[in-house]
Amino acid sequence: MMTAERGAAGNTQEAYRRDLAHAAAFLRRRGCGLSAAAAADLRAYLAALSRAGMAPTTAARRLSALRQFYRFLFAEGRRGDDPTAALASPRRGRPLPKILSEAEVETLLAAANAQSGREGVRLVALLETLYATGLRISELVALPRAAVARDPRVLVVRGKGGKERMIPLSEPARAALADYLAAERRAADAEAVGRRRSADKWLFPSHGRSGHLTRQRVAQMLKALAVAAGLDPGKVSPHVLRHAFASHLLDHGADLRAVQKMLGHADISTTQIYTHVLDERLRTLVREHHPLAKGRPRRG
Repeated sequence: MMTAERGAAGNTQEAYRRDLAHAAAFLRRRGCGLSAAAAADLRAYLAALSRAGMAPTTAARRLSALRQFYRFLFAEGRRGDDPTAALASPRRGRPLPKILSEAEVETLLAAANAQSGREGVRLVALLETLYATGLRISELVALPRAAVARDPRVLVVRGKGGKERMIPLSEPARAALADYLAAERRAADAEAVGRRRSADKWLFPSHGRSGHLTRQRVAQMLKALAVAAGLDPGKVSPHVLRHAFASHLLDHGADLRAVQKMLGHADISTTQIYTHVLDERLRTLVREHHPLAKGRPRRG
C-alpha cells in the first residue's frame, strides 16, 4: 500500500519496516503478534521505549508507523478495531526559539546603516521593519506598497488565511521606510517609465519573476550583514528577528495577547513559547550571577 498507493520513497518504506520490526520483536516477547496486539500491549511498548531513554521524537515516529499499520488493517477488514486510537502520543518538548540579544540587534542595525547607496537604504528599511513588526519573511517580501500608504504609523499585513492585522510601526522603522521610499522615488524618476514594472505594486520590488524580493534573497542579505557586523551568520535569519521582536517586547513588559495579535498567531499557546525563553534567561541570570547560586562553603 505504501508503495502502490502513496508512492512512498525507498527510505520511507525502510524506516517503516524498521519501526514495525522493532515493535514486533517486543510484542513477541509478550507472547503476541504484531497484527493481533491490543492497546495494552502497545502502551507497554511505548513505556519500554521511555524507560530505555528513547527521545520522545523517535518514540512518536514509531507510534506514527504503528498508527498507519493498524489503520491499514482496519480499513482492509483484517481487524475490527484500531488499537492505537486510544493511545496518546509521547510528549515532545518544544525547543526554545533562537533569538538575538538587544545588543546584537543594535550591532546589526549599525552595520546596516554603515552600508552606502540605495542598497544600504533598502537594507536598513528591511531590518528595521522586521525587528519592529515581527513579520514572517513571507509576509514582509509580499507587502504591497499600499500597506504603508494608508497610515505611516501602522503597517497593514495580510497574513495566514488571508487575515488582515495592523501592527504599529516604531519611529526608527517609520523613518527608515520613509528614507527608503524617497530613495525609490528618486531612482524611479531617473529611469524610463517602462522599466518601473512592479515598482508601484510591491514595497520591496525586484527584477525576479515574483516582482518582489524573495525570502531566500533577504536571508542571504542578512547573513552577509551578520558577517559585516562581526556576528555569527548562523545566528541571524529573518525568523530569528521575528523571535527577537517577540522576546524583547515581553522582556519589557508587553502583554502576551498583544504580542499574539502582532505576530498573527491563531492560538496563544504558540506565543507562550516566548515566555519560556524569558524564564530560561532569568534562570541563567541567577545561575551565573547570584552570589548564592554556586553554594557557600559548608560549616564544619
